[in-house]
Amino acid sequence: MLVRDILNQEKFSFSFEFFPPKEDAQWERLFQAIADLMPLKPSYVSVTYGAGGSTRDRTHHLVVRIQQETDLTVVSHLTCVGSTREEMLTILKKYDASGVHNILALRGDPPKGVKDFQQPAGGFGHAVELVAFIKQHFPHFCVGVAGFPEGHPETPNRLQEIDFLKAKVAAGADFIVSQLFFDNRDFYDFCERCELAGITVPVIAGIMPITSRHGMVRMADLAAGARVPARLLRSIERAGSDEFIQKVGVHWATEQVRDLIDHGVRGIHFYTLNNSRETLKIYEALGVRDSVQLSA
Repeated sequence: MLVRDILNQEKFSFSFEFFPPKEDAQWERLFQAIADLMPLKPSYVSVTYGAGGSTRDRTHHLVVRIQQETDLTVVSHLTCVGSTREEMLTILKKYDASGVHNILALRGDPPKGVKDFQQPAGGFGHAVELVAFIKQHFPHFCVGVAGFPEGHPETPNRLQEIDFLKAKVAAGADFIVSQLFFDNRDFYDFCERCELAGITVPVIAGIMPITSRHGMVRMADLAAGARVPARLLRSIERAGSDEFIQKVGVHWATEQVRDLIDHGVRGIHFYTLNNSRETLKIYEALGVRDSVQLSA
């Protein structure tokens, strides 16, 4: 099923993100996490693409396996990094033949050790070009793009940032998934600025619970400097050990989700880090059994 159809049919969507493990031994752990979360009836799941396209083959393998072995709707990330247009066309043809018709189109991060993004020879320089390419060759595909409630680190001009996002929607993007954030006010302001710019496609809120002090620092790196509010930092300092930091993180994320639902958000996308535990705890704290209850 296409994500745009799901979003049109459902009042509220709940989705999960996974990444392809680099070590073969971790695959079964990942599929156990997927199995644990399936009873929650997610609207869809997505699979990431490593920095510099480093997990391209593993991403394709995982996406196709989910498509063929489960009833889940799956979205594959696709980035501009390291691929020519011809290579990208080949990848998309493989997805099409496998029945995978949902793509999250991203510019992508440069490979490890490379400071700045470099446009591949014969490839794409920006996500908007990738969106247009997909829609040109595969108009039946559903394409999502990324949004940045706290601002894109490479676009300090926030007015220009929204213009870039609007261009991606004009090129054919069907929905927007936000980068993770810890203060819902940033997300609400972002949605309002999208509305003022005439962006009407659904905006999905990206949530990732903090589970440890090291994980918090890592998340700030991955999320291009995500702002951790002072109130959350104070709670983490009081918690001390990672055991209690995990409890603080789940509680904070639960309250974020509760508030987002109360404000009528179109959907919530959990960055699970291939771990079902925190997501299950949030559902439990919300007092629901599955995403159907959340949309009721």
